[in-house]
Amino acid sequence: MDERRSFIEPEHLRLSVRRQCEILEINRSSIYYKGEPKRLSESQLTLLRLVDETYTKYPFFGTRQMSDYLTLHKQPCKRHEVRWAYERLGLRSIAPGPHTTKPHPEHEIYPYLLRGIEIVRPCQVFSTDITYIRLQRGFVYLVAIIDWYSRYVLDWQLSITMEADFCIETLERVLAQTRCEIFNTDQGSQFTSQGFTDALKARKIKISMDGKGRWADNIFVERLWRSVKYECVYIQEWESVVEARKALREYFEFYNYERPHQSLAGQTPSAVHGKIFH
Repeated sequence: MDERRSFIEPEHLRLSVRRQCEILEINRSSIYYKGEPKRLSESQLTLLRLVDETYTKYPFFGTRQMSDYLTLHKQPCKRHEVRWAYERLGLRSIAPGPHTTKPHPEHEIYPYLLRGIEIVRPCQVFSTDITYIRLQRGFVYLVAIIDWYSRYVLDWQLSITMEADFCIETLERVLAQTRCEIFNTDQGSQFTSQGFTDALKARKIKISMDGKGRWADNIFVERLWRSVKYECVYIQEWESVVEARKALREYFEFYNYERPHQSLAGQTPSAVHGKIFH
């Protein structure tokens, strides 16, 4: 079977690709992604897991410090291997340096608009980011959009690639239901893409982007990833995208409607955002 369809169960191949994508709830463009077809080795998957777990705990590690840390505490690891893992996972150290994530050279970069602004109500600022989600024999990428004031997760989606399409699809679903005044992202190529920025401009939403190497500019999404990883991903083992999606759906329901947040005075994101359980 084509590696690009490795997440689709063989018994469903008689179905159309479109129907298979609907069942798995992944964007169809991911299936036709013409990236590197080579399956990752067990050692590469192990390295990705170690880097992901360590970065979640210590996001200030650059590639040299990560290499030294893993060699000291986990397993021997060369810096070029960590550079590969950072690139594969879309990671960057919170400290400015030569290996921070770079936008597409032809994409426009927007200024950071949130410095000094008081966030006082829901739907004032939305924000988004992408993170790596591990499976037993592979990995997928997760995008989520949150409301800064309430920490409410407005929508999310999984993809087998880091192409912009699944980010745009998620954004369009959110904007079909609600609006914000400012939308903040990092400078990744998915969020500087024309499709993503045009969707915001069409609704007259101001675009804000983190400064280069400014991890803390998108702090609330980074905190969300820590919660997702430690409270859901790291305590489970998923064989397929379907299993991961089911578990993440349950977690985000818990996160939005049941999990009290200390930063929200013990309230849930849904209560602060003005949502009721659906």
